[in-house]
Amino acid sequence: MSASLSPSSGKPYGLALVTATWRLPRATVYRHRARRQALPLPAARRGPKTALTDEALLEAIRGVLSASPFLGEGHRKVWARLRAQSVRTSKARCLRLMREAGLLAPGRARRVLGPRNHDGTITTDKPDVMWGTDATCTVTTLEGQATVFIAVDHGTSECVGIHASKVGTRFEALEPIRQGVKARFGAYGRGVAAGLSIRHDNGSQYTSDAFQDELRFLGARSSPSFVRSPEGNGCAERFIRTLKEQLLWVRTFAAVEELRLALLEWAHRYNEH
Repeated sequence: MSASLSPSSGKPYGLALVTATWRLPRATVYRHRARRQALPLPAARRGPKTALTDEALLEAIRGVLSASPFLGEGHRKVWARLRAQSVRTSKARCLRLMREAGLLAPGRARRVLGPRNHDGTITTDKPDVMWGTDATCTVTTLEGQATVFIAVDHGTSECVGIHASKVGTRFEALEPIRQGVKARFGAYGRGVAAGLSIRHDNGSQYTSDAFQDELRFLGARSSPSFVRSPEGNGCAERFIRTLKEQLLWVRTFAAVEELRLALLEWAHRYNEH
């Protein structure tokens, strides 16, 4: 009120006149002013400031979802496609916006797992000592679900074999191993891969007699990871994550053969860089 203008004089009332009228000590006013000025400012969000507002990013997310031939895309695939369009954001922010807007694909509740069984290291000092193999799935627009099998060297992180098939059988799971043995050992026959260990999970393809018999024929040793412990096959798991972020989540394929050729091209580029 002290800064308000008097209608008669057109000048501010002033603090002295206001406090005298209200019979209030000026020290009380100064004390309250100092207390307000001493209050800490509300904490601002830490980290770099993004160029896109939540509204603009949500509009870009809706654009990715509308351009997809599938319904119910997950936030990680949306994040990867935004990054391919030079829209930089984090997966956590993408998840938050999609959850708030009701755009997330339906998901299953996480299971409560037991204690971690893997505490050591699975990398090797030399190549061709241990290969990790694993599989993931994707969907083609014309032929439906396809299974992608990979094999990666634990020493160099190089992709030694990659394959896609309509049906993910135990015989298809052997294809990346066959590719790697032929390329690294120069032949495919009895005992040519002696000294090599194949790290795999406990999926039915890898624990089957056909898969295990083939490893024994090659002279390779089967090295299964602990049950429900993906860290034990972490090299293959990390490779598949890179594959998804750079190819499977970014591009859409019509047929399995188109996917297979794209995988071979991507693996060559991955190994070169």
